[in-house]
Amino acid sequence: MPVDTGTSFPELPDFGNLQRGNFSYVPVVPGRLEFAIEVRRRILADRPQVVAVELPENLEGAYRKALKRLPSISVIFYGDALSRVGAFHDQDDDFDGAIYVPVEPTDPFVEAIRTALEIGAEVVFADPDSTERPHIPGTYPDTYALSAITAAQYVEAYRLQPQARSREIETFGEGVAWKLQGSDPFARVMVVLSLNMLDAVLDAMEMPQSEPARRRRQDLRLVNPHPDCLGEITSEYPFLQERYEAWRSGADPAPLDRRRVQSELFQEAGVSYHLNTGETLQLWQRRLLTRYSRSLATVNGDLAPQLHEIVIAARSIVDENFAWDVWETASKYAAQDTTGPLDTVHISGDEVWLNTRRIRLRRRLPSMKRRMTIPGLKPRKKEKKPGEWAPNSNGASICSFPPEDLVIENFGRYLKKKGKGMLSEERATVEPFTSSMLDGIDLRETMRNWHEGKIFVRNAQKIHGDVGSVIVIFDDDRDGRYTYQTTWLGEHQNESDMAFYSTSPFEHMVGPGIGRAEYGGFLMSLPARRMYDVWADPDYEMAESKAERLLLAGLDYSVEKYVVYAAAKPPRSVFRNVAARFGRTIVYVPIGQLSPVTLKKLRVVHVLDGYERRDGAKEYIW
Repeated sequence: MPVDTGTSFPELPDFGNLQRGNFSYVPVVPGRLEFAIEVRRRILADRPQVVAVELPENLEGAYRKALKRLPSISVIFYGDALSRVGAFHDQDDDFDGAIYVPVEPTDPFVEAIRTALEIGAEVVFADPDSTERPHIPGTYPDTYALSAITAAQYVEAYRLQPQARSREIETFGEGVAWKLQGSDPFARVMVVLSLNMLDAVLDAMEMPQSEPARRRRQDLRLVNPHPDCLGEITSEYPFLQERYEAWRSGADPAPLDRRRVQSELFQEAGVSYHLNTGETLQLWQRRLLTRYSRSLATVNGDLAPQLHEIVIAARSIVDENFAWDVWETASKYAAQDTTGPLDTVHISGDEVWLNTRRIRLRRRLPSMKRRMTIPGLKPRKKEKKPGEWAPNSNGASICSFPPEDLVIENFGRYLKKKGKGMLSEERATVEPFTSSMLDGIDLRETMRNWHEGKIFVRNAQKIHGDVGSVIVIFDDDRDGRYTYQTTWLGEHQNESDMAFYSTSPFEHMVGPGIGRAEYGGFLMSLPARRMYDVWADPDYEMAESKAERLLLAGLDYSVEKYVVYAAAKPPRSVFRNVAARFGRTIVYVPIGQLSPVTLKKLRVVHVLDGYERRDGAKEYIW
């Protein structure tokens, strides 16, 4: 009996003149989310009486059993190696001769059967299974394009470049056509088939086909894949399939978008990363993760990244611990468990897919053995009772810890050099070699134009002027976390004046009169002993944030033409005009280009309550 799904869709245009009599053809890309959505929408809108899918008829019984298990994912085994399959738990048998067919929610063929059963339509498995399906390259344009173009435009663009037609393809198309020609001649039939088989089936439907020699498969078996292996064997990663199930059931009414789900994946992985390591995923890191993963996808000819590119981006932008958390979060699928009547198996991606890509992650976890004290070393001093060190701070004066000053001054010099190098790169030109090598051969441009037989050389423009102030913004403090704001002066000519905002150091005491804090941002400027209290200076009242106040002060105190500003995002455009009035130029350095390991070390600052604390500070600051 037909079932009312409660979902209504407007009448959809056909796939580019693919309505032939009572047959409407819906070509799809197997295993892809966007086409599963398209198939469901089309079936619910057209309400066909028969839905034919390009699946082997010998697998119909196994498919129907697997569909009853959804949203749990199943795998159908068949082939010569199945005779060796006993109890699948923790076995290392060789299954090279077996065929693995995952039955997953985001496969368009699975969705076609599910939706057809919901509306009470007849389901026909249109592949008579007379021969093995031809091995046709499954290379398609990225299906994420359906978020910007219609499915008809996608299909038309694919069909403009027809692939070579072999006899195996024609024979397979004739078998599908024979099956379709035997369907109810008075019923409206929707045919869901692979896009790369569309033209072969359409041509075969133009003439009557004879029944092919058919075979029976007796060695079929349905198994339950272990939850730990789903990330390797599914076409779409499980986290995305779970979101698809939520959209399909109406639990998440928002339009399902692959990139939005990717952002949710990073967000959930960030929570696990914080629990496992204590580190917090920063806003600038999330931006770079999205940008870099999209660039990796572009290199591979895609519009949206797959799980492999997502994990690589996580490892490159953050670290391998975060990449591991991304992989584990992406592989989680709440509906999958190991209970039930079916055997649970561990399957590797190499057994299901050809040309799998691997990535090696070396997860670095805290180890108790590394924390064990080496004989002969003095233990780190601790408070005998909580709050013992707090009364030792009188607040009369504060100073820094000299070893930390050296580290941060070296980093400031590095940023000045990097900023000047970026200006030089921006102004450099590349031109064909004539009579002078200028600043050397530009290998990239020479290789790019190798067919012209020319050599290209680089002409680096000399940068007049130097870098004065340096501003580094780790966090622009939208949540008001960094409540401590101060300005301190350099103690000698080689030490910069510094203004910074941080967490309150004296809320986290690590020694008598020694507080530990975390920078939100800081400003460094030479020559020393010129800086007034930046945070109380009325000249900077136009600033809308702590980061902007530091930038204004950096422009004001810089004695050189250029000011380096390292942050997750560039300053507002109004600051270009402000800098011009000061006769300065802002050099923006994306903080994502800097070493995350170095930044992590630099963010820690110790504030000493007076110069007398320096003598014993090394016993408390590690």
